[in-house]
Amino acid sequence: MIMKDKLGARVWLGIILFGLAGQIAWMVENMYLNVYLYKTVTYDLNATSAMVAASAVVATVVTLFAGGLSDKVGKRKIFISTGYVLWGLSVFAFALITKENSEKFFPSANAVALTTVMIIVMDCLMTAIGSTANDAAFNAWITDVTTSDNRAKAEGVLQIMPLAALLVIFGIFDSFTQKGQWMIFFGVLGAITTAMGIIGIFILKDSPDLKPKSGNFFKELGYGFRPSVVKKNRDLYLIYAAICIIGIANNIYMTYLIIYVEYFLGIKDYVLMLGAILILSAVFSVLFGFLRGKISLKILLPAALAVYTLGGLMMFFARNIWFVSVSGIIMMTGYLWEMALLSACMRDNTPADKIGHFQGIRMVFSVLIPMCVGPFIGAYVSSTSNGVYVDPTTGAEQPVPTNYIFLAAVIVNLLIVIPMAFMLFTRIKQEPEQEIITEDTPPAENNEDGGTEEKTKED
Repeated sequence: MIMKDKLGARVWLGIILFGLAGQIAWMVENMYLNVYLYKTVTYDLNATSAMVAASAVVATVVTLFAGGLSDKVGKRKIFISTGYVLWGLSVFAFALITKENSEKFFPSANAVALTTVMIIVMDCLMTAIGSTANDAAFNAWITDVTTSDNRAKAEGVLQIMPLAALLVIFGIFDSFTQKGQWMIFFGVLGAITTAMGIIGIFILKDSPDLKPKSGNFFKELGYGFRPSVVKKNRDLYLIYAAICIIGIANNIYMTYLIIYVEYFLGIKDYVLMLGAILILSAVFSVLFGFLRGKISLKILLPAALAVYTLGGLMMFFARNIWFVSVSGIIMMTGYLWEMALLSACMRDNTPADKIGHFQGIRMVFSVLIPMCVGPFIGAYVSSTSNGVYVDPTTGAEQPVPTNYIFLAAVIVNLLIVIPMAFMLFTRIKQEPEQEIITEDTPPAENNEDGGTEEKTKED
């Protein structure tokens, strides 16, 4: 079969619709659920950190299992469509978990503690469903339907989806959260996610090259953790390490971003500001995606790191809305550039016969470690820098994130120079090698750690 370099309209529609709807659901969890817990239940930042860490563990374990299962059965569509339907229902369920309901149904219990626990448990359930549908199945489907020649463009679009999702939420739904109308907020966004699952039944199509896999499923779950596999796929795991470092840096501040802007900076009308940051950084990210393949990674990755560092340092000093806007655009652009480059390289280096399985391995580095480490760093630097907000009405004090979360993010992000040095100056497989089959070419041989050699086949 001759691989097509251009993606069809149907594939692009699936990438855009499911990429956006999935990120809307994730943004509800990763940012607004934090705000919901902070504003309606408890001001304790460690409670937020614990919730984020618990969901990260669930996301990784479930993605590892579900990704391998989708490889085993040779199906992605059923996991995506069914998962999105259930995912939307789980989003709506948060509207029912309130301190008032806890006091009503469990009058003898500590309402704050009980509500916090219930939100964390529900968050873990939502994460399990979303990880199956999005992190495992949808991400594997992306790799199935793209090639090394068009992944950079697809990845560039995918990288702006979190920002597009935030823009949609900020522009249309954020006012409901500021008015305390969480029922409408969770209900409508949950309905959007569920509707997307139904649409997927009609527009998604599994790759014809995806076939059921034989072998012991439970034995294969540990495949990606074997030392021999890590050694064989050295470049892939170096990319994972770099993504892990970036993820930790991002979670230091992103977990508390809205709380920081509203309470530390005192910017109540932040929608337009954050919208401008999201739009402009997304535009710059898309434009940057076209440079891959034309300019060496030895130039592009250090450039992205420099842009991120500059933006982060500016955010540390920024106080007024204009300085914050410019700083945020620069920092977010650097982050998107880093992730787009590394994500495209990651897909190029993922073994073709175990795409679903490696979604779980990816989650260890992109979600589990970053979300278990980053938020606690953010909470720690905020507490040690004495961030306090005084309610002008009651005079009560509450802890808030401080500008030191951005300084910490910059310092952590600089650590990517370590895996970058190995990737760029020793050996990196930027694109999978392709071999043209001729009459003299021997058939691919199986090996215990890497499946078979990939070859380009002609019809």
